[in-house]
Amino acid sequence: MRPVRTETKAFLFGAPIGTLGGLIGLGGAEFRLPILKAVFQCATHRAVALNLAISLLTLVSSLAVRVSVVPPRSVVEWLPVLGGLTGGSMAGAYMGAAYASRLSVERLERFIVVLLVGIGIALLVEGFFPLRSAGIDASALLRVAAAVVLGVGIGMVSSLLGVAGGEVIIPTLVLVFGADIKTAGTLSVMISLPTVGVGIWRYARRGSYERADLRALVLPMGVGSIAGAFVGGYLVPYVPGGALKVGLGIILIVSAIRIFRHRGA
Repeated sequence: MRPVRTETKAFLFGAPIGTLGGLIGLGGAEFRLPILKAVFQCATHRAVALNLAISLLTLVSSLAVRVSVVPPRSVVEWLPVLGGLTGGSMAGAYMGAAYASRLSVERLERFIVVLLVGIGIALLVEGFFPLRSAGIDASALLRVAAAVVLGVGIGMVSSLLGVAGGEVIIPTLVLVFGADIKTAGTLSVMISLPTVGVGIWRYARRGSYERADLRALVLPMGVGSIAGAFVGGYLVPYVPGGALKVGLGIILIVSAIRIFRHRGA
């Protein structure tokens, strides 16, 4: 039997991950990272950089879809918070990419385990207790200041994991600022695009991307993720969201610990 080409394998893994992301409203990058590490044998720093590039492709397609179905007026009232989170996350992404480059593999893997397990726990909690909040009661200035501070943390998580950050941005918008879940999803994509762009630029300056990787992994896995996300979106009415989040949260926690703690990180 002829071995499966890397491009084909990347597409085949990208599609179901994109479907899962579409079902739960995320880009799926947190699930791609263990796959890049375990299946494609990418070194940890390389896996993070490639995951960020794939996230950019999925974000662009997601924004194109959302712009056509979400009325602009639903975003206008959120412009101050949007600006604060975006500015802070871009700064955080700049710092996070620089910080990641100075970390040893063992320490970076330790960070990744903690962050992925944290996301897995958040999925479990969200599965049992859907996000609802009236948001903080504060002046516009304090809300923007809080958005900047929280944005820095979001940007650092994005660069350290190579993710778009929706798994952190959406709960922040809903719980801290009181946005409804649909608006939060749109704002999340708008915040994530420049954040991911900064992270990619920082990794590119360090020579983290090679043309062969872009052709063999980033493009086919990105296309597979986009196709899967559309399928996942159509399946949303037929799949119980709470049960799905619980199951995926458990899978993420187990896979993160097994794959990224192989050296006792």
